[in-house]
Amino acid sequence: MKFRLQDPAAMSDISPATPVAKSSGASGNTREQLIAHAQTLIRERGYNGFSYRDLAEHVGVKTASIHYHFPQKEDLLLAAVDDYTGRALQAVRTVDESLPARQRLDQYARLFTRTAGDQVCMCGMLTADFNSVPDSVRTVLQTFYRLHETWLAKVFAEGARDGTLKSSGDPHADARALFAALQGALLASRLFQAPDRVQDVFASVQREPQPA
Repeated sequence: MKFRLQDPAAMSDISPATPVAKSSGASGNTREQLIAHAQTLIRERGYNGFSYRDLAEHVGVKTASIHYHFPQKEDLLLAAVDDYTGRALQAVRTVDESLPARQRLDQYARLFTRTAGDQVCMCGMLTADFNSVPDSVRTVLQTFYRLHETWLAKVFAEGARDGTLKSSGDPHADARALFAALQGALLASRLFQAPDRVQDVFASVQREPQPA
């Protein structure tokens, strides 16, 4: 079963993601390795920074093997984004929904601060190549952003009600602004090798607890 991105307009929160099914046999293992190494190359070089020859060298296969699984680079890219999005949304689902808004945002932040300084968001890297990626990839990138923004908007709405998060009065605008700032901070944290830049983004929207 292949992961299919869901329409965020039909979701009140982020639903369980269905990851790309694990394949059996050598062929399935090669496909998974190609996807994993493609994700690494995208994070390091962007969409235009690697070829099938580069990927073949990383995995230790012939380019013909890559074309067998992914006839076009667009096919590879869609598979990489599907897999990445599925795992990202599964990670978001580990956030305890019973917690207050501020604590949920703290847990969400840790999903990014664990690797900040070393890794960037693959979808963020592809967004930087927006003008050159295929239309099909643009669509799934937009959906990736909207899924995160939908989840964050719910947290902002609750945080505004309980007074733990700063709010402009529009939780959806707050969510879009935070996720955009997060993507920029992930890039800057790698540039400066400063993971705290990501934490600064989340700290900027939190209110200090009021004295009793």
